[in-house]
Amino acid sequence: MRLLTRLLLIVALAGAALFTWMHHEARADPVVRRATIGLAGWPAGEKPITVLLLSDVHIGSAAMDVARLTRIVAQINALKPDLVLMAGDFVAGHDPVAGERYAAQLVKPLRGLRPPLGVIAVPGNHDYWAGEVSVPRALWQADVTMLVNSATARGPLAVGGVADIYTRHAQVRTTMHVLDRLPGAKIVVTHSPDVTTNMPGEIDLVLAGHTHCGQIVAPFYGPLSSVARERYRCGIVRDGNRLTVVTAGLGTSGVPFRFGAPPDMWLLTLGPR
Repeated sequence: MRLLTRLLLIVALAGAALFTWMHHEARADPVVRRATIGLAGWPAGEKPITVLLLSDVHIGSAAMDVARLTRIVAQINALKPDLVLMAGDFVAGHDPVAGERYAAQLVKPLRGLRPPLGVIAVPGNHDYWAGEVSVPRALWQADVTMLVNSATARGPLAVGGVADIYTRHAQVRTTMHVLDRLPGAKIVVTHSPDVTTNMPGEIDLVLAGHTHCGQIVAPFYGPLSSVARERYRCGIVRDGNRLTVVTAGLGTSGVPFRFGAPPDMWLLTLGPR
């Protein structure tokens, strides 16, 4: 009995240590991943620019609060990106009442972002479930431009923003109709990378989040759950001339833990091909 008790105690302590570490990992400063990407249609004479991609803030979860988001905003500003793109899921959960409270917490931290070409966002599935009204209002108050199946020109780029495909709000044709009228090298930001398969051939670059890169990726097994096609789970994926960049995001969904998939954001240098 003593041996069994000791074994159970060891297992309990190991489990507690693992959960503590995974929660710490979930709240860690995001890893900054970098890539240089050439785009067709880059305006002649325009210099390359840097674009910061982030996603899945999920404020309101135990992994994201105002203090952590404020710290991440300072980290972003220190990188001095020309443009910040935010790929959805700003709030946690499914409850619009709680979502309204969470969305209000976004305003002050996000207002601190200072990229010269501004900040652009698209909605994610949780933003429709818990913040369909409150998230757009909070982003407007934070001077963030939200694109919902629309597009805007920023510097040498024409940026299309496709709404969330998971909740059936994505309208690729509508977005492309607006995007085609704008000057500049054309890119698309969206929440779920599954939209990539619906993109026309002239789009060289799709930026997305949603997957959390698996969030909890067990050794020898892989991610415990999947919310997108495995091909687009994480990182840079090439399909012919098109690249899809999928960020692990900043926050968590479900449990406030990460393992094998640390929070990250991408600093991309974009220029002529």
